[in-house]
Amino acid sequence: MILVIDVGNTNIVLGVFDGDDLVTSWRIGTDRRRTADDLGVLVKNLFYFRGLQIQEVDALVMSSVVPPLTPAVSEMCRRYFGKDPLVVGPGVKTGMPIRYENPREVGADRIVNAISVATRYGVPAVIVDFGTAITFCAVSRSGEYLGGAITPGIGVSTEALFERAAKLPRIELVKPQQVIGKNTVASMQAGIYYGFVGQLKGIVQKIKAEIGDDAVVVATGGHAELICSGTDCVDHIDPNITLWGLKIIYERNR
Repeated sequence: MILVIDVGNTNIVLGVFDGDDLVTSWRIGTDRRRTADDLGVLVKNLFYFRGLQIQEVDALVMSSVVPPLTPAVSEMCRRYFGKDPLVVGPGVKTGMPIRYENPREVGADRIVNAISVATRYGVPAVIVDFGTAITFCAVSRSGEYLGGAITPGIGVSTEALFERAAKLPRIELVKPQQVIGKNTVASMQAGIYYGFVGQLKGIVQKIKAEIGDDAVVVATGGHAELICSGTDCVDHIDPNITLWGLKIIYERNR
C-alpha cells in the first residue's frame, strides 16, 4: 500500500492506495504546532478505525505548501512507518515541463493537481482548486504547466468581510434562490455565492481563450461542489485529484 499526504494551509489530506484502488482518505485540520508524535498518534488512530495496518504501507509520498510542517510530517513517516517519504519538490521527476519564470515558486499542490488532471482527464486542461486560496492552473495541449491565477479563497474573503464590517454577521454559505436578497443575510449570501460563481466563469473563460476552447475544466477543493453548481463551465468535480497526482508522481520516481 502507498500512503499519500497533501499538507495544505487549511487541511492535511491523506489517502491510502492499494494498487490502483483508493482504499480510503481522511481530511484533518492543519495545525502548524503539531509535532511528529502528534501526527503519528493521529494517523495510527485513523488506520486503526479503518481496520488498516501501518506495517502494510510500502511507500509514502507527500506534498506540502506549509514549510513549518514539512519536517514534522517527514519525521512522522520515518518514526511511525520506518520509511522516508518522497517529498514533491525540486529534483523529483514529474514528467511535466514547467513553463513558469521561476519553477521553484509554484506550489507543489498545483503541480500535483496538474499532473493528475493531465493524466486522467487529458489536455489542454484548466484546474480549479478551492482552498485557502483559489488557484486556477493551465496545462497546454502539449502537456506543459503554463501557470495560472491565484485569488483569495472563500473563507479568507468572507472572514475579512465579517471582521472589517461591524454590522455584517457571520453567515452560512449556501446557494441562494435569487440574487436580490430581501434581508442582510440573504444579500450577503447572494453577493458571496454569485460573486465567486462569476469569478469562476470569468477566469475559466479567459484561460480557455488562451489555451483552447476545448480545454477540460476540473475543479476540486472544499467549496467546489457548491460553487460549481451555479455554472456549467466545469466539466468534472473531483475531490481526490491531489491524492491521485501524488500516486502518479510516486510511480514515475519508483
